[in-house]
Amino acid sequence: MDFEIGRAKRARRAYAFDDIAVVPSRRTRDPEDVSTTWTIDAFQFAIPVLSAPMDSVASPDTAIAIGRLGGLGVLNLEGLWTRYEDAADKLAGLRELGPAEATAAMRRLYDAPIQPELIQSRLAEIRAAGVPVAGALSPQRTQEHYQTVVEAGVDLFVIRGTTVSAEHVSKTRTPLNLKEFIYELDVPVIVGGASTYMAALHLMRTGAAGVLVGFGGGAASTTRTALGIHAPMATAIADAAGARRDYLDESGGRYVHVIADGGLGTAGDMVKAIAVGADAVMLGTALARATDAPGGGWHWGPESHHLELPRGNRVEVGQVAPLEQILFGPTPVADGTANLIGALKRSMATTGYSDLKEFQRVEVVVAPYRV
Repeated sequence: MDFEIGRAKRARRAYAFDDIAVVPSRRTRDPEDVSTTWTIDAFQFAIPVLSAPMDSVASPDTAIAIGRLGGLGVLNLEGLWTRYEDAADKLAGLRELGPAEATAAMRRLYDAPIQPELIQSRLAEIRAAGVPVAGALSPQRTQEHYQTVVEAGVDLFVIRGTTVSAEHVSKTRTPLNLKEFIYELDVPVIVGGASTYMAALHLMRTGAAGVLVGFGGGAASTTRTALGIHAPMATAIADAAGARRDYLDESGGRYVHVIADGGLGTAGDMVKAIAVGADAVMLGTALARATDAPGGGWHWGPESHHLELPRGNRVEVGQVAPLEQILFGPTPVADGTANLIGALKRSMATTGYSDLKEFQRVEVVVAPYRV
């Protein structure tokens, strides 16, 4: 239903996670009987969790830890880990700065050149641990560094930006042709973000194995206030799931995974993301709260250090528990910031569903709790 903003403009109603709720059905299950496994391309994971490629979330060590816990750690290949040998020291120094100094310091740190040999050594470190290897580049940097990334041996290649379209137009530079790029690449590609049905559908038509859904919804993002752009996540995911269904018919059976990326601060958000159609979730803030996360209780994204128009802050998210407890418990808190997988299993069991694909059929109601 469209609403009239004024005589010259109508708008569609969209819903955030806080606007909806999952409803129990007539059947319940034992949480131990619930499966949280999911598969993308040739890879199966025990939990539907990818780490966001942010320096405050994923270091080589935490990418390895997430892989050993059954998820997928995605390393930011434009971050401090590929610019400095002593990235851990640079991160420690950044944590000590006050809010007023942080943006300027990040601009200086991230202005250093990306070193191809560090891309190779960081990815080799993850591969040596025997877990799936994933690295992320922005669309602007993909052409420059993808060959190095592929030669280093990634299992999954992530192209992630604030928003990524299959039809980028520029009068000054040749844009990345996603369809040609993905066709010629020998590894599966996850690409995004997308926030509408049509944007997701177009990305699926490029041959991507997965589409990231989200725009400006994270805790460290100020895109909403800086650009006036925001995509309420419940509606964005449901629209992308609709695109997945239609592309499945259009392509004769090719299934593209929808991965929620943004606004996922608690276990309840993760539950709702899957309930409205996500196959998996990419977590930033939720994992940045781990005591062994490289941010040390602070969190920031790549928009935070943009040279011309930063659209994010370094925010203090605190430290809740070690990474394993954040994912599997036991939780020391009762606010949904730890034991994320335990909460997902219990929600699925309470509503009577045994696996993630089944859970996408759960009943959802509009129930805003905001005052």
